[in-house]
Amino acid sequence: MPKINERFIKDVATPVKGSKIYYDDILPGFGLRVTKSAAKAFVLNFHIDRHERRITIGRHPAWSARAAREEASRLRRQIDQGIDPLEKREARAVAPTISDLWCEYRAKHLSGLSVRSQKDQTSMWEQLILPDLAMRKVADLGPNDIDNLHSRISESTPTRANRVLEVLRKALNLAIRRGWIDKNPANGFTRNAEHKRERYLTSAEYDTVLSAIDIMPNQKAADAIRLLVLTGARRGEVLGAMWEEFDLEKGLWIRAPHRNKDRKAKRIPLSGAALTLLSRMKEGASGSLLFPTINETPMSDLNRPWGWLKLKTGLDDIRVHDLRHSFASLLVSNGQSLETIGALLGHTQLQTTMRYAHLYDDTMRAAADSFSKSLTGKF
Repeated sequence: MPKINERFIKDVATPVKGSKIYYDDILPGFGLRVTKSAAKAFVLNFHIDRHERRITIGRHPAWSARAAREEASRLRRQIDQGIDPLEKREARAVAPTISDLWCEYRAKHLSGLSVRSQKDQTSMWEQLILPDLAMRKVADLGPNDIDNLHSRISESTPTRANRVLEVLRKALNLAIRRGWIDKNPANGFTRNAEHKRERYLTSAEYDTVLSAIDIMPNQKAADAIRLLVLTGARRGEVLGAMWEEFDLEKGLWIRAPHRNKDRKAKRIPLSGAALTLLSRMKEGASGSLLFPTINETPMSDLNRPWGWLKLKTGLDDIRVHDLRHSFASLLVSNGQSLETIGALLGHTQLQTTMRYAHLYDDTMRAAADSFSKSLTGKF
């Protein structure tokens, strides 16, 4: 048998048809396969569990004879330990990719989220995660890949970078449950600093906003904004609202779990002003949705009417979500408890409502002042 080296490869005969394997006379099973088109590749034949197997090491000249021999020797050591290198290679070929992880996450987790969250997370995957990582094997993903992804997104949107990594981390936890990986490479990533924005409408600003929506060209959107003002609900909860959720006689808004951010059922008492608004809207309603489009689907956003409102009022810095914060702020100034405010906002945990606790500073200071005034002259 010939020894496989560069000189032999250069002089080897090309078969007339098919292919032929020339085996080495030193390393058992190591050979050179030559096809009728003169393509050359290094192979290794071996037996494991009484079965003969053959693995292709690589093509010549991308692989030199010396490099192929070293690789064949390494593989033989694995085989002597009972490890089938071909089985490992085949398993790797079908190992799940990040694209497969997205399919699994979409099927098992995404469907349980609100429509808005589904759209948001789909955008994260399709625009920020998959373009760089789609074909990467899940098992190959390491902390450096996570940090690089986070850094790239942080260049333009630092806060969203945190959200994207949280979604990916959750998906990788699913990969652990599926047995694809043992550890989550996204655990412990360094988050960007976030500064919560707090903007509360003053009484004068409320007057300005309410006066403006009275003359808003799109009165359907105006009613949506009115309902946001009067309930402190989230935009998606209002725009996706259905008449079957409202018991106008009992003054309740009863939302099913899938309609809420925390996926829990909500029973929200409504104010007299909210009931008056809803009763007026109900008189002209024809479908099941409070705010349908011409295609009988829920309004997706308030971007254009809200832009009109900001231009009309000159309040350039207000967001739709600020109406929710302002709702809580007014309740605080009226002396309502955090428990009551949390119930009206649909919070299930008091900790969520605690973000408004600092608004009680003036109320508590006034109470302390009233006590000290009662002791005037004693201190």
